[in-house]
Amino acid sequence: MAGLLVAGTTSDAGKSVVTTGLCRALARRGVKVAPYKAQNMSNNSMVCVGPDGSGASEATGSVSGVEIGRAQWVQAHAARATPEAAMNPVLLKPGSDRRSHVVLMGRPWGEVASSDWLEGRRALAAAAHAAYDDLASRYEVVIAEGAGSPTEINLRAGDYVNLGLARHAGLPTVVVGDIDRGGVFAAFLGTVALLSPEDQALIAGFVVNKFRGDLDLLAPGLRDLERVTGRRVYGTLPWRPDIWLDSEDALELQGRRSPRPGARRVAVVRLPRISNFTDVDALGLEPELDVVFASHPAALADAELVVLPGTRSTIADLAWLRSRGLDRAIRSHAAAGKPVLGICGGFQMLGSVIRDPAGVEGASAEVEGLGLLDVETDFVAAKALRLPTGHWGEVPAAGYEIHHGRIIRGPGVDDFLEGARAGQVFGTMWHGALEGDALRARFLRDTLGLDASDVSFPRAREQRLDLLGDLVEEHLDIDAVMDLVWGGAPAGLPFLPPGAP
Repeated sequence: MAGLLVAGTTSDAGKSVVTTGLCRALARRGVKVAPYKAQNMSNNSMVCVGPDGSGASEATGSVSGVEIGRAQWVQAHAARATPEAAMNPVLLKPGSDRRSHVVLMGRPWGEVASSDWLEGRRALAAAAHAAYDDLASRYEVVIAEGAGSPTEINLRAGDYVNLGLARHAGLPTVVVGDIDRGGVFAAFLGTVALLSPEDQALIAGFVVNKFRGDLDLLAPGLRDLERVTGRRVYGTLPWRPDIWLDSEDALELQGRRSPRPGARRVAVVRLPRISNFTDVDALGLEPELDVVFASHPAALADAELVVLPGTRSTIADLAWLRSRGLDRAIRSHAAAGKPVLGICGGFQMLGSVIRDPAGVEGASAEVEGLGLLDVETDFVAAKALRLPTGHWGEVPAAGYEIHHGRIIRGPGVDDFLEGARAGQVFGTMWHGALEGDALRARFLRDTLGLDASDVSFPRAREQRLDLLGDLVEEHLDIDAVMDLVWGGAPAGLPFLPPGAP
């Protein structure tokens, strides 16, 4: 099996960046490459057409298509491959600090709690490894991304996403470290030293990420790291503030700030269980918009557009919204004739009532919404996974749907992307619609009076993917990395005590 595992010293060390860059670099070299992440924990996900072609045209409410992590969907595009469930066979969607909803091979599977974490992981490992083997049989190379750190020794017995995967497939492993946070040399050494001899034998070397400064000053540390560990450094990627991908989680949840004086403020409510916040990435590219995430009413006061994004737990996050007085701030914003956009769970909050009789989100409940749209929401057990297309007026539109809530529209609203509109309050279950340049231009014209810009979101995404490919080609020893991919970890890598307990 030709492949590579990209692990990291920590979450957000740069595993996704390196994996995505390698996928693009290899694809440009004519290699048939696929991304893979055995288990992703993220509320940012994407719908793909299912293996039977389902997902593209079913009616609202039917279960169709398959769901994978957003990062693997982007990596598939970097690899110029068709996204599919095997690229992210296990997706955990946190609903609380102790319980996650499980998506297995793109379909709802059940839940796993921290109390049964070890057994739960073992139950999913076979499916994840089978998905990897399937990809490896159809692609020349699989670039696998790890999760968290490979040295979470308390979880090693049930691991199938880091060195458990590497052992299964015989994958050589490179470890990525974020030098901008400090302590990267200790993190590299500790990552290797706490592993068992069998796991250490697969750690081929390191990649330094987010370096800013003089490489000559860094070089002595890299040489010492290689001497102490007996493993090479495959390259140092520079700090590039213009690099951002469709986010996997909320660790780096930040706005897209505009440097232009007088830019129009867009406030995105930062819900505790926010999901699919990539919906606002396209707004962040608009030069006349200053996109911020807001957790307090004061942060909405000077906003011209308020966005209520998706959430993994609509009723709980609505209660949080009220506890902070954000509900009053949103109503005041709407009463002043300023635009409000609700997407998926945010749309449901804008309605008159939300009912969850079966306890899909937790306990059975019925709560009042914000009352800004004449719609009602009923939660049902079946999850809708769709790739809808349509029009808003004369403008073509497309998006994706991932939800349990079913919307009932009253007579007091007009249609907006199969959702609802009343004046300047908009709601839709469609994620990703603002990535369509024509739709986004029409929306910003109608809400903020902005002229269409020359920004193309699809083109910008491709440029970012090409930039990552360029950085990997320029700053990593790509030929040495390819030797790992085709030949495996070098023989005779030294064992570093103390090893795993």
